Amino acid sequence: MSDWNDKIIDEFRANGGQVGGQFAGAPLLLLHTIGAKSGEPRVHPMMYQKMDGGYAVFASKGGAPTNPDWYYNLLAHPQVRAEIGTDKVKLVPRVATGTERERIWSAQKAAYPGFADYERKTSRQIPVVVLEPAP
Repeated sequence: MSDWNDKIIDEFRANGGQVGGQFAGAPLLLLHTIGAKSGEPRVHPMMYQKMDGGYAVFASKGGAPTNPDWYYNLLAHPQVRAEIGTDKVKLVPRVATGTERERIWSAQKAAYPGFADYERKTSRQIPVVVLEPAP
């Protein structure tokens, strides 16, 4: 997975935030976290949904039965950064719940049906994380 992510990260940075392949035309960001256990810096390419005052990301892990490691990194170290296009921003994550989560998640599934496939593949509720500008 690391080599695959490294290729996407390199392409993202070389092309001002644009990549080809399965992510061609999709909104993609690079989320910088600190490892929950290791304390090491990590970079995670992922799709996002632009929202008023922030961004939503989705802990889908392709429909795996467990949440991705980056999700636990956010919970352990809630000060993060993201590369969005050529911008670098400091953000604070929060997990969306209730009707807010449902509204964001439904919009993501409608725009990118692969997310509905991920939901069908797992019994867990896929976390929706809202990233808001750090104060």
